[in-house]
Amino acid sequence: MELLFAMAPQGGEGGGGGLISTLIMFGAIFLIFYFMIIRPQQKRSKEKEKMLSNLEKGDKVLTSGGIHGIVSGLEEKTALLQISDNVKIKVERSAIATVLAKKGSE
Repeated sequence: MELLFAMAPQGGEGGGGGLISTLIMFGAIFLIFYFMIIRPQQKRSKEKEKMLSNLEKGDKVLTSGGIHGIVSGLEEKTALLQISDNVKIKVERSAIATVLAKKGSE
């Protein structure tokens, strides 16, 4: 019985230190998430917005569905792609994944 009392934690020992170390750990985890996940995603999002705003007629593009085409018309939220002779489709600008070649660079 005396052994149990000797092993029991004494009141007021180390209570505040545990809270501070826990807060530091949560802060470190948040920083890791920010620099490893959130910040790169924001950077990719800004790059895609810039790419979509710089689209021009004649650019060769690839859609997220895998369709290759040439931009033949642009509206605010859509783009008209020529995918073959006399075949044009209208797609959302956000569906354009990459610009393969700009109008002047062939």
